[in-house]
Amino acid sequence: MSAPVPKTETKTETKADAAHKPHGAHGHAHGHGHAQAHAPHARHPAHEDEHPPLAHAEIRTIVIGIMLAMFLGALDQTIVATALPTIGVHFGNLAELSWVVTAYLLTATAVTPLYGKLSDIHGRRVMMMIAIGLFVAGSIASALAPTMTALVLGRALQGLGGGGLMALAQTIIADVISPRERGRYQGYIGAVFASSSVGGPVLGGFLTEKLDWSLIFWINLPLGAAALAMTWNALKLVPFHPRKHALDIVGALLMMAAAVALLLALSWGGRDYGWFSAPILALIGVSLVLWVLFAWRLARAAEPFLPLAVLGNPVVRSAALAGACNMGALVGMTIYVPLYFEVVLHLSAGESGLALIPQMAATVVWSTITGRLMTFVVHYKRVPIAGTAASIVALVVLAAFPGSLPIWAVLMLLAVVGSGLGTVFPISTVCMQNAVERTQMGIATGAANFFRALFSALTVAVLGAIVIGHFSGAAGTSLETLAREASADTLATSFRYVFLAAALVLCFGMAFLIALEERPLKGPTPPSEGAVAPTGPATPIPDEGLPGRP
Repeated sequence: MSAPVPKTETKTETKADAAHKPHGAHGHAHGHGHAQAHAPHARHPAHEDEHPPLAHAEIRTIVIGIMLAMFLGALDQTIVATALPTIGVHFGNLAELSWVVTAYLLTATAVTPLYGKLSDIHGRRVMMMIAIGLFVAGSIASALAPTMTALVLGRALQGLGGGGLMALAQTIIADVISPRERGRYQGYIGAVFASSSVGGPVLGGFLTEKLDWSLIFWINLPLGAAALAMTWNALKLVPFHPRKHALDIVGALLMMAAAVALLLALSWGGRDYGWFSAPILALIGVSLVLWVLFAWRLARAAEPFLPLAVLGNPVVRSAALAGACNMGALVGMTIYVPLYFEVVLHLSAGESGLALIPQMAATVVWSTITGRLMTFVVHYKRVPIAGTAASIVALVVLAAFPGSLPIWAVLMLLAVVGSGLGTVFPISTVCMQNAVERTQMGIATGAANFFRALFSALTVAVLGAIVIGHFSGAAGTSLETLAREASADTLATSFRYVFLAAALVLCFGMAFLIALEERPLKGPTPPSEGAVAPTGPATPIPDEGLPGRP
């Protein structure tokens, strides 16, 4: 039976309280008796803000509620794609159609770390309510849009809400579940993305062709209402640890402006303008200047927008970069593999969507398996390193025979790629959260998601440049049009380099995984001495899993 649950966003013990509280009291509060407690315990803030554990039924209620909120944002990113041609015809404006996607991407990415910081200040529940409310309001504005400009503005408003859904969901999981047990819940996040990736295009196509394109936005109203209803009460169970924080508005604006300029360059480059054209070079230059100013602000601000303790943490740095490489490869493959199916393997649009299922299913399955293994395995890094290596090998094989492999072999190789990608996500997220103080959990998780989004956009831009570089087409011509007009040899060659580039991205990701410090995960049931006794040379595991302990 669990200890009593903290009330809604009520104040828990402060650092000063925790530092002077007897260890016996800590052990009683945890509900599992800290027989291994040592004197250094009070010096480590990671343990100072521990709250009484929630019952399994309470955790399940919270997880179901935030999964629905996550699905709300994830579905929107895939359901819109199939409706774009119809929307362009409806408004008679195909030239600005790309802004329907770009507007959401810009605002959602820019505000992600802001949600994390504000949730550290004001609590997760209030920020999740704001995120869902903005997302639903943007959906209504998009559905009722009388012009393309109004639709783009509605999508930008949607992004202001959607940017917080994923980061807040991961942070809330970190609030209620210990790192040792947290990995298995990361599989649920993968399941949300996989179901939205497969079901979104199908649902979007059905609603657009059989009914009306505006329904892809109206459908967010019942989903949003259900998410609000479930999270309104469920998030009252999430403990809130108030601290005196100051929001560095200047730093936040510099970071968001730098991200927007970079994303515009990556979105327009090779599609609307040449990569070395004046507009693209100007945007990259502006982004670089803003990033330099942001770095200067970090060094000068009393409380930087991104805490220096988080940025300087080697575990956070390695985990965030490994996760960013992994996400970049996954997003890039999700976008360009269907084109590969259509133009190289000559599958139909519907068949190419179905052919993605093995990769996405493997990603979810192995994300779930890896998360559960983290609860029992001491050297948890070995699983994602082996998985990444397998993904790299599979991509190299695809690159070696891009046009000659039978479809079943391609699907098997893509399943191996997906399996390897799935092993990294729970490790990168849980290790990062395991290494930061609870009071910085929101901004650390938000920043990690922010850099994942930026690196995904960069990877997609690089892969797109590789494909376009092998075609003789002008900027502004559809990539699909160029691909269908190219010869078979040109197509095979272009995708050979796409697979090699994805493998190179994963090589960087593996390097960051290898550099990641394998700290013991904090949790209520650390492995017994006998369970971790090595049969050969191994790194000894401290009883309490204290970061930085020699």
